[in-house]
Amino acid sequence: MANIRPFQCLRPNDEIANKFAALPYDVYNREEARLEVMNNPQSFLKIDRAETTLAADVDIYSDEVYAQAKKLFDEAVSDKTLFLDKDRSFYIYELTMDNRTQTGIVATASIDDYLANVIKKHENTRQDKQLDRIKHVDSLSAQTGPIFLAYRSNDIINREVNRAKKECPIYSFTSDDKIRHQVWKISNKESVRIIENEFAKIDSIYIADGHHRAASAVSVGLKRREENPSYNGDEEFNFFLSVLFPDEELMILDYNRVVRDLNGLSSDEFLQKIEEQGFIISPCETATRPAKKGTFGMYLDNKWYILTARDSIKSSDVVDGLDVSILQNNILGPILNITDPKTDKRIDFVGGIRGIKELERKCSKDFCLAFLMYPTSINELFMVADANKLMPPKSTWFEPKLRSGLFIHKI
Repeated sequence: MANIRPFQCLRPNDEIANKFAALPYDVYNREEARLEVMNNPQSFLKIDRAETTLAADVDIYSDEVYAQAKKLFDEAVSDKTLFLDKDRSFYIYELTMDNRTQTGIVATASIDDYLANVIKKHENTRQDKQLDRIKHVDSLSAQTGPIFLAYRSNDIINREVNRAKKECPIYSFTSDDKIRHQVWKISNKESVRIIENEFAKIDSIYIADGHHRAASAVSVGLKRREENPSYNGDEEFNFFLSVLFPDEELMILDYNRVVRDLNGLSSDEFLQKIEEQGFIISPCETATRPAKKGTFGMYLDNKWYILTARDSIKSSDVVDGLDVSILQNNILGPILNITDPKTDKRIDFVGGIRGIKELERKCSKDFCLAFLMYPTSINELFMVADANKLMPPKSTWFEPKLRSGLFIHKI
């Protein structure tokens, strides 16, 4: 059963929180991160991506970068930008985007639950990306980016969350991307006890986003155990920073595909092969989002189509039945010869937050073909993880993104 704990939170003072909170470190390339820190020197991103404050020729994975992150982090503590709450608490983190709200509980989750698969995964991680965050967490002795977890909604936990939200929030601001962020603190011992006990009854929690951060936090925890052979399991390095959301409040956006060429085929030949592969092709006068699972928008030669998968190419398997798998197994692989979308430079991925116009724009420049996906559901994510299987790359796109720097867990 899940071991979810309150913690002593290191967090920004309320006067600077709106400037300090930053999007996750991995949504920026190097130049974008540098510009963001230049435009907002108070941003936590300068700690998350400390190379932004060093010479442009410094290797972003060099020891100098992690030493700089530690220096900037210590300065933020010493100048009272960050302060440590005295009590162990849960926090409520509410994000509102386009009039849709999702509310999660900020807590720490057990690395043993991760290792025992109580906390379930649905994608592989890359060692190079893990190593960066391992060094960052280990250098700071702190976890700075929360892991986005999901669980099946619980009425008693919901009741405690709603009760806490009747109080005055400790943070309330709207970020530059028009997302409203509100935070409440739960330090009442009875409420804390109830939430802990209810999570202890839950046998499965799911990583929605943040697989690399989670794996890195676990790796640091195991390293600290080796360095402290008399550990008792209660130390903070045995837990990692998380925000847990009930499934009913989460919405996964489409994660779309653009392709550079037709693998030597003409447009007519390509359309014919799609039909032969098991799709019904319906031309559209304007861009049309897929209305249901098993349908795909396709943009080719400045024209939109709806592709409908016939029953013959659908599958009851939890992975092969995903729309991203149907597309990969019947068009991208056999027709376009894109066998490994993780490494093939002929394909790129566009989060649904960027809109249909972004697909059309890309196809007017470096790409010739786009696929508009029907979003993977949170239930499909749960089913894949429950089956101990992995989703294909770029199956899910979550919005809004959790901010880093609002909650920091010292280990």
